[in-house]
Amino acid sequence: MENPQILNMKQTLMVKLAPDEDQHKILLETMERFNEACNSIAETAFKNRVANKYALQKLIYRQIREKYGLSAQLTIRAISKVVEAYKRDKGVKPSFELHGAIVYDQRILSWKGLDRVSILSLRGRLIVPTTVGPYQEARLDRKVRQADLILRKGAFYLAVVVDAPEPTPYQAEDWLGIDLGVRNIAVDSDGETWTSGQLNGPRSRHNKLRARLQAKDTKPAKRLLKKRSGKEARFARNVNHVISKRLVAKAKDTLRGIALEDLKGIRQRVSVKGSRQRRVHSSWSFHQLRAFVEYKARLAGVPTVLVDPRNTSRTCPSCGHMDRANRFGELFHCQRCGYAGAADHIAAENIRRAAVNRPYVSEDFSLSHFHSPLGASPQPLGVGS
Repeated sequence: MENPQILNMKQTLMVKLAPDEDQHKILLETMERFNEACNSIAETAFKNRVANKYALQKLIYRQIREKYGLSAQLTIRAISKVVEAYKRDKGVKPSFELHGAIVYDQRILSWKGLDRVSILSLRGRLIVPTTVGPYQEARLDRKVRQADLILRKGAFYLAVVVDAPEPTPYQAEDWLGIDLGVRNIAVDSDGETWTSGQLNGPRSRHNKLRARLQAKDTKPAKRLLKKRSGKEARFARNVNHVISKRLVAKAKDTLRGIALEDLKGIRQRVSVKGSRQRRVHSSWSFHQLRAFVEYKARLAGVPTVLVDPRNTSRTCPSCGHMDRANRFGELFHCQRCGYAGAADHIAAENIRRAAVNRPYVSEDFSLSHFHSPLGASPQPLGVGS
């Protein structure tokens, strides 16, 4: 019996396959035939307005098996893929790329240790070697829900979905407030800052190189553009992973919860000046960083709460006075009591205080309580913090 205190969330592990040349051709053929079948099924589903998996299966199952040579279970998986896509918007006929993913379940994919996998293809079962890193190896002993066969830049991967134990969050003794921004990616209420310089420098170089290559419009330039595609996104993703890991570890080590900004409408609320700031603002992944923090916090049992971020950088944490004039640029200076500090740090502290005063915050929660004194005045933050 499972421990009632442990919930399960889903975690996706990327495992690279190492097929030989013949196996690669067979997997590619299987993927293309599978998605051709999906497009044919989608045509029937859309024409007959059938979004029920079992009804569609009765209508087209034998025809698909005979026409595309798929096994029984691969045909079922193709029908399921079409139904899931069609249900999302019944006004549009689903369309599938030839190299779209195939969803494998335990009946058509099995593990032969950690270094090999048995996978069904048009030519029967293939025993394909895998490349498993330490991170995946430590987690592949969990219950596998499904595995998606995907193709990335000519290489096959399995996106393996496993159960991940989710401990019950502990009772937070305090909260770590986190302010998100453009100049500073994140600032916490302890004063630790992650600046955007580590992202904006490489991003600027990528943009300049991309512009030069696009201007050349030659075959070698196009090949290099394709090779570098996604590199900036992967770099930003890694930075967000590092920041989120640090924040969660800090909160857990001090038995604090994490107070995050509610990001609804954040792109509209954050003001930018000039095309350069606009490009940085539009390309930075606010939601990805917050999603990483929430995801890692759940795995670590760290409680999280969302706080309305409006006016957090304009409200004095000492006297509660809110005024637009309190903030000028990166600095904060209260017009009533003279309290001063770094604006982003002030915002993070106010987010922390909102969580302390009202740990479970509804969507319509506002920071009006900051207009009255919040108790004992904190120590000055200091402009250089």
